Parts: sequence; structure tokens; C-alpha cells
Amino acid sequence: MFELPSLWNIIISTVVFIIAAWWIRSWLEEVGIAKSMMRGLIVFVLAYAVSWASGEAVDWVHDKVYGKAPAAQSSDELLQLLQKSGLAPP
Repeated sequence: MFELPSLWNIIISTVVFIIAAWWIRSWLEEVGIAKSMMRGLIVFVLAYAVSWASGEAVDWVHDKVYGKAPAAQSSDELLQLLQKSGLAPP
């Protein structure tokens, strides 16, 4: 099931993306690959993969430390809860 990433996931994966893109770009320059659209695409895809992996690692650690977040309730369950509490019209 799809879950929204945690705030730590977003922050750390963004920082990792910037660092990975810089490192990969400098490494490709050392190797001698000329600047081109393909090189830019390679940098983006590799930095994205490293960033995604770091975000998944952050979420995994967060789940191990704090446990899984409770699943969101469906709208029907929420409507019934509001009706029982008297906040929603019947």
C-alpha cells in the first residue's frame, strides 16, 4: 500500500540527491565523459536511485525505532464516527 514519506525521508533524500549528483558529475568528468544530454540523464538517474535508497533506509529505521504508523481509516468509518459523536448530520 502506498504511504506518504516521512519528513525525515524528504529532508535526508534531498540532501543525499544533491551530494550524489555533485559526486557523480565530478566522477564522470574525471573519467572524461563530455557534457551532453546523456551524461545529464545518467547523473539524474543515478542520483535519484541513491536518493530513493537513502529515503527507504530512513523510513525503515524510523519504523524499527517508532513502529508502524496506524493505517488511515476509510471515509465511511470516519463518517460513522462523526455521526456517533453528533458532529455530522444523520
